[in-house]
Amino acid sequence: MSPAEALAAVGAHPRSAWLDGPWTDGPWLGLLDEADPSLTYDAVTRTVTRHAHGRAEVVGDDPFTALEAALADGPPDARWVGWAGYAARPDLPALTGGSGRDGPAGGLPDAVWMRPSRWVAVRPDGGRVPEHGPGTVLGHTTPSAGTPPDADVPAWYAAAFAEVQEQLHAGNTYEVNLTYREDLLSDRRPLDAYAALRAGSPAPYAALVRHDLPGARGWMLGSSPERYARVDLAPDGSRSIETRPIKGTLPRDADPVRDAALAARLAVEPRFRAENLMIVDLLRHDLAVVGEPGSVEVPSLMAVESYAGVHQLVSTVRARLRPEVTTVGALRSLFPAGSMTGAPKRRTMEVIGAVEGSPRGPYAGAVGWVGADGRADLGVVIRTLTTAGDGRWRLGTGGGVTVQSTAAQEWEESRWKAARLRAALLG
Repeated sequence: MSPAEALAAVGAHPRSAWLDGPWTDGPWLGLLDEADPSLTYDAVTRTVTRHAHGRAEVVGDDPFTALEAALADGPPDARWVGWAGYAARPDLPALTGGSGRDGPAGGLPDAVWMRPSRWVAVRPDGGRVPEHGPGTVLGHTTPSAGTPPDADVPAWYAAAFAEVQEQLHAGNTYEVNLTYREDLLSDRRPLDAYAALRAGSPAPYAALVRHDLPGARGWMLGSSPERYARVDLAPDGSRSIETRPIKGTLPRDADPVRDAALAARLAVEPRFRAENLMIVDLLRHDLAVVGEPGSVEVPSLMAVESYAGVHQLVSTVRARLRPEVTTVGALRSLFPAGSMTGAPKRRTMEVIGAVEGSPRGPYAGAVGWVGADGRADLGVVIRTLTTAGDGRWRLGTGGGVTVQSTAAQEWEESRWKAARLRAALLG
């Protein structure tokens, strides 16, 4: 199937998912028939609903528990595909609510998992971004680092940043991923918006996910470069887990000399290295909880990787999972991604809830697939547009804040991270 045919297939199937990049065994497209099950989660009411045969029934109060039960009860070769939003762990202090819209998280479910009965391989595009490493610069110049595209930092952002700095200097947290949401109106069809997004921002964890049922509507259009977690299965039945946190980002520049200078700056600037190192330490701890003793390793620390629009500072953290820890249990234990919270995780999530003022919804969660055979591959929900299909769109943006950060730098970074998402809606 070609990419154009994959887009058409998503348009014809109210429940479908196209994992559009070098995912494990990908790219591929999952299509659901009416009898195929899906699960959705509302973090406000803490209810998991199962959808199949045109009916909906409440089946639990924790989406990870419900997904694990569905994997155990289903076919041994089953794969579930979808997302878990930032508030998908009810035991953690994440803000919930509609923030001015009907329903949870801006009108979208806080989690969606689907079990397609049909799978189709999608031919990769020639010239698409490789799994990791250099991308291509598009034919325009991005804002140079240090020159904010918006002249002033808004008062509301400055106030949130100041509160974060107060918490950092008090020692209550060491790093906070400060984010905010943007609501946009566009009459562009989700399929057309995704076509524009994948052309302008190809990424390893690109995805188009559609769950379009009454009371549980949601489209996710993602171009994420960041791995949340991949679980691989060895011939002896053991499993390994790998995360690839991104902390430290600068824009690409169409001028090769300036572009190379930005990459070199990213590699050495103390504030970026501090951001990355703190999250690596957090993930080493997270993996030690679910991994075999002595198996946690960091094979790559703070490598610069370049994509179509940005340079990123990326590390890799791995471990062997303990036999008694299920794959879903490991994914739940790590959730949400440390790169999207900060350190320490629970206390920093409390700070985030106090300063951000609105629920993150699907943003900052994880998207991908989980298999009954113990394998999984998920990306972090960043560089992503969401909509209920009603012309109202939401994106999230932000970045890691440490004591070395400034409000102007962080505001600038958040704006150009979101620029390509906004451009995809222009038509």
